[in-house]
Order: sequence, then C-alpha cells, then structure tokens
Amino acid sequence: MVTLIILSGTFLNQLATFFWAVYIITVISIAVMIIYEKRDPAKTSTWVLLLIALPILGLLLYIFFGQNRRKEKLFSRKEIQDIEQIEYLSHKQVIRFSNKTEVHSRLNEHISIITLLLNNSKALLTERNEVNIFQDGNNAFDSIIDALYSAISSIHIEFYIINNDKLGNRIKNILITKAKEGVKVRVIFDDVGSWSLPKKFVRELRNAGVDIYPFMEVRFPLLTSRVNYRNHRKIVVVDGRVGYLGGMNIADRYIEGTRRLGQWYDTMLRIEGEAVHSLQVIFLIDWYFVTGCIVKEREIYFPKPTITSFHPIQVITSGPDSDWASIMQAFFHAITRAKNHIYISTPYFIPNESILTALKTASLSGIDVRLILPGKSDSTIVYWSSLSYISELLEAGIKVYLYHNGFNHSKIMMIDSNVAMVGSANMDIRSFEDNFEVAAFIYDSQITLQLEKNFLSNLAKSQTITSQSWSKRPLKNSYKEALARLISPLF
Repeated sequence: MVTLIILSGTFLNQLATFFWAVYIITVISIAVMIIYEKRDPAKTSTWVLLLIALPILGLLLYIFFGQNRRKEKLFSRKEIQDIEQIEYLSHKQVIRFSNKTEVHSRLNEHISIITLLLNNSKALLTERNEVNIFQDGNNAFDSIIDALYSAISSIHIEFYIINNDKLGNRIKNILITKAKEGVKVRVIFDDVGSWSLPKKFVRELRNAGVDIYPFMEVRFPLLTSRVNYRNHRKIVVVDGRVGYLGGMNIADRYIEGTRRLGQWYDTMLRIEGEAVHSLQVIFLIDWYFVTGCIVKEREIYFPKPTITSFHPIQVITSGPDSDWASIMQAFFHAITRAKNHIYISTPYFIPNESILTALKTASLSGIDVRLILPGKSDSTIVYWSSLSYISELLEAGIKVYLYHNGFNHSKIMMIDSNVAMVGSANMDIRSFEDNFEVAAFIYDSQITLQLEKNFLSNLAKSQTITSQSWSKRPLKNSYKEALARLISPLF
C-alpha cells in the first residue's frame, strides 16, 4: 500500500513537472512571438510583463485579446469586383493629384493627405456632396427615420450596437414595413456590441423578409480568434442616394441619456452626393464578409448623383483586414501638417506613441491644440487611462477640457478651419489597430467651421484643466491612472 502511494506520488510529480515544462515553453514561445511581431513598444512590453508576472491570466488574456490579425488577412478583398474598380480609380486619382494643374484650387493644400488616403485605403476623393451635421440623437434619428420611410429600392444598415429598446424597436418596425413593401433591406450588427439583442428581435426581421446577419459571430471554438476584432462602424445608406455615418448607435441612451451619465452627445453626418457611393461600397464589402454574397445590381445601388455643390469628402476605413492602419496614419498626417490650430473631441483617449508625440510636437511648435475629454465615462478603465495622459499634455502646452454637461461621445477632429474628420474611430489603440472603423475626411471650410463652432460652444460646458489644479487631485486618483494606463494596451 505504501509502495503504491509512493509510486502514485512520484507519477503525479512527474506529470506536474511535465505540464509545468510545457506551460513554461508555451509562455516563452508566446513572449518571443509577441516581440517578433514588432508592434508598438508599449503594447509589446505590457504583454510580455503580464505573461511573466501573471502567466496563467496573461496567457488567457493574450489568447482572447492579444493576437495580431492584421497581417493574416481575415478575408481577401480581391474577389470583389467593386474593390478592383476602386483600385483602378484610386490609381487614376493618384496620377491626377501628382499633376497639380488638374486639381481644383481649393484642394491644393490637401493634396498630400488625399494622396495618403488613396494609397493606404483606396479612399476615392468625392467632390460633389451635401452634408448635414447632427450632434444630438433626437435630430439625427429623426432624420434617419425620415430617410428610411422614404426608401423606394434599398436600405442598408450597419451598426456596432442595436438595442432591443424603444428606438431599436421603432426602427425594426419601419424595416419590417419597408421589406413588406418590396424594399430590399439588409442589416449588419456586431455580434459582441449587440450581445444582448434577443433572437426574437432578429427572427421577426427575417420573417418579414429583412436580410440580417451578425458580424463575426463569437461562438466556440472561434471565440478566441474573433472576440477582439469588432465592427465598430455606423452606416446607413438609403436607395444609394442618402448616407449616414458617425458615432451613434441604435440605442435609447443617444436620445434619452442615462441616469449616471446624463444626456449623451455624439456627431452624425447626413450625406447626399458622390460620397454615398463610397459608403455603399463599404457596406457591400462587409456584406460579402458576413454572407459570402456579392451584390451586383449596380444600377440600383449606385444611382447617378444629382448634387452639384462642391464639398470634397474622402470616406476611409480601417481594420485588421487592411494593409495599413489607415485612420491612424490619417490622424498623424493631419496633425503634423497643422499650421494654426487642432481641435479634438474623443470619448476614449489612449493614443499610441506616434499620435501622442505628434500632438505634443504640434503644441510645442506653437500650434493651438485643444482636447475635450469626458468628465465622466461609461468605461472605468478607459476613463482613468485617458486621464493618465493629462499631465504630459499640459506640460506640452496642450489645452485640456473635461466635458461635464452629460457624456460627450463625439469622435471629431478639426484642423485650421479647413479640414475635419468625423466617424466611428476613437483616438485610441483599439480603434487604430483592432476595430473595423469608418470616417469621413472633409476638405471644406464651411462644414469645418460649423463643427468648430459646436466644439467651441462645448468648451463653455467643460472644465478647463490647468497644471496647478491637476497637481492637486487626490493621490489615489494618480494611482488609478497609473494602473489603468499600464493595462490599457491590453484592451
């Protein structure tokens, strides 16, 4: 009996030693792989330190959130006819912009950024557009709902979050009505962002003839390879003539606010003109991704635009399927070319080293850099991590404001009163690297000045942060900021 116990103990010790050796080899291999991927140094060092300090937790977190899919290409775009056409047209535009005599004089100062976006994301420049700006949910969704009711041939909707609430059900009922009238209705929702959306909600739409699909379903065993890569885009296209993009989701909080945060504010654009075709292409590419179906009826989905006013726009995308972090590169280039001022409003501010250096360098060189952050947030870790950057921003002369009149969820940037960015992308690492995002770069002083006017009015509702006042914050807050900043690159 004693012999059996000894043998059993020996076997268990050998088994434990074996598994421990396998585990150590696995952790070391992953650490080497992370270093070999040559990512952002802060992100690399954070992952390696976590694996060393907390190997089990670190390994699990890396499996779920740490893998880099950009170089693996989640799907091939070359199979889609529209992409081939875009590549051809973008190449023609690059050639055109190399010859400045063929470019409208109002675009001369923007040629470098236009060319960048043509090369890194094949974003075609569209010139004939009309744009309306909405900065609260009531007006934005009133406009969207009116457009949905007016649909004759097609409705395409793509959102990160669709909630089963009053607004969600109102839009659901409109889509059901339009589908029964013969309008082709297609809907994409993110499977993680819309995690709480009931199957009954989706089933009612499908039973009425609406084509609705989740983006990258997170189901075992695909959980670990998909959970970190989410479709954060917000797009509506009606009849190929009217389009919307921005930062709002289909949720009551964008209209009613919430008890803890108060009223929610965000920015949404309504676009008519050539840029709607760019939004349509983006949707149809994502549709191919979730369904494997190529939509070919070009005369239905790409009607000839009738807008004649000159408001140039490039609609750009980024995601783990693209060769370049195109939106981040666009931010960086726009910041570095500023001559007078840079105004930014973002709910989540966790910049990579390139963007942070660009902002500080711009301010130190005399550019008026102003940044509005939320005074309270829906994400605790991101909130404290964002605050952790304030000290070094203030040291560089950047003016920082905390918005306290509710929750400002807008993702906008305006530069020198002549170029603006509006979209779904936050100024954070997740939007730069992991999420599927969409944004409009607008090369127009009229639209940019309107956005800047709204921005400056929000400054009056914000707390100005000074170096003196910031240094007096409670010591426990600085600890929270430090801890949040340490782990923020993981998420």
